[in-house]
Amino acid sequence: MNKREDQDGIVPFASKIWLSSPTMHGDEIKYIIEAYESNWMSTVGKNINEVEHLACEKIGCRYAVALSAGTAALHMTVRLAGVKPVDKIFCSDMTFDATVNPVVYEGGVPVFIDTEYDTWNMDPVALEKAFEMYPEVKVVVVAHLYGTSGKIDEIRAICREHHAIIIEDAAESLGASYKGVQIGTFGSYNAISFNGNKIITGSSGGMLLTDDLEAANKVRKWSTQSRENAPWYQHEELGYNYRMNGVVTREGDGRGKMNAYYIAGGVKGKDGKPLDVGMDIFQRGLCLPSDNKMTVEEQDTVIEIVRACFE
Repeated sequence: MNKREDQDGIVPFASKIWLSSPTMHGDEIKYIIEAYESNWMSTVGKNINEVEHLACEKIGCRYAVALSAGTAALHMTVRLAGVKPVDKIFCSDMTFDATVNPVVYEGGVPVFIDTEYDTWNMDPVALEKAFEMYPEVKVVVVAHLYGTSGKIDEIRAICREHHAIIIEDAAESLGASYKGVQIGTFGSYNAISFNGNKIITGSSGGMLLTDDLEAANKVRKWSTQSRENAPWYQHEELGYNYRMNGVVTREGDGRGKMNAYYIAGGVKGKDGKPLDVGMDIFQRGLCLPSDNKMTVEEQDTVIEIVRACFE
């Protein structure tokens, strides 16, 4: 029996249609070899600078900081926002746990905001009601799911009224736009991901996006163990090993040059308040495979399964 086969002779995942698998364009190996041959292997240098510049150029933000993961980027956004222990933070209720974990890292208390049917993202009406209950909240973490932006205008207006800042989790929405403006530029501090299932992947990695130079510089320092500018190892505040390395940047760069192609071409509620729409979408919603390598036969299989649900 082949090692990959089970006792019935079935090869696991042999016929699986993936939601969104990594796509290779041919230059990735060349860029990785270039990183080795040029010896740009660490968390500083030309490769890091180039990928940050490319992100700013494509997305439209002023500053980008390349980090080890989207979760690391989100953690840095929460720290920049000044979240302290027991602070309540409004968060999207239908999202991956990485949206919320950084709030807890800093001792904050996530308060989940229900979803609306139009975009499957944070409901502005529910957000307004949440502010009526917790007027002291000053940070709102908005996730944009499945390449679709939330209702930015309404959410921003509500946050302005309550003097709260917005953090955008745009991990799933690189290249998406709202009224012609790229997602990841509306919040004070924002995050994207280069994980293996994201729009552009470097196998891992993420990036913090902001228009605030001081904030970007803080993250550059925090993400390299908060080392002071001294000829010896001197550290005066808490730091993290969060910086992206040069090999990952080159792996992702082969896809980064394809960015224009991509653009063209259940959590429990706080205090027992029901999250009716989010739960309904969780129970009944269906995210169809969108892998750009799907064969015609695989597309037909998906179509047949969907049609069968309505027969």
